Amino acid sequence: MTEPDKEPSLIRLHRESGDTIPVEPLNLGSRVRDLRKARNWTLEQAAGQAGLARSTLSKIENGQMSPTYEALKKLADGLEITIPQLFTPPRKAQVNGRMAITRSDAGEAHPTATYEHELLAATLTKKTMLPYRARVRARSFEEFDGWVRHDGEEFLYVLTGAIRLITEFYEPVEMRRGDSAYYDASMGHNVISISEDDASILWVTSLA
Repeated sequence: MTEPDKEPSLIRLHRESGDTIPVEPLNLGSRVRDLRKARNWTLEQAAGQAGLARSTLSKIENGQMSPTYEALKKLADGLEITIPQLFTPPRKAQVNGRMAITRSDAGEAHPTATYEHELLAATLTKKTMLPYRARVRARSFEEFDGWVRHDGEEFLYVLTGAIRLITEFYEPVEMRRGDSAYYDASMGHNVISISEDDASILWVTSLA
């Protein structure tokens, strides 16, 4: 196709809304404090392990002092980690309790010429996945303005009817209710209905 590649309107709308996860600067003092507390060490114990004065460690944790390279090396050795790990944000392991319920046919509608999208969990911001249900109206590849491709990975599950999944690097695949596919979304892909009635599918797109 000669038309430029386009992202699905739902994903483009989501990204243009600024609903992305911000990158926060690392606070070294908080990082050192978290590492110390993860080991259940008091200030005295951590300072002893690192060979630093208690007052020095306290100032580092409270952002009142910028540690020298030697102090950083002592801290890393005392905590039994490397210096780069001091500056690596921890993976968020805490449970934040987020949840969203979307009742049947109560999702946020985003119709296009080829699909009728229904955005699920629309009330949650800063998602790392974009779940949506789609009614597939297209019956041929020519109804699209070229390939759909975008960053991330995608999961597709056929809810009703039958579809043909057309991709850039594979032969077209016919899929029916209960069939699913997981694929690289940067690969050109389109979906058309091949059943008498419009098929419906569940799509989950990664936003990372």
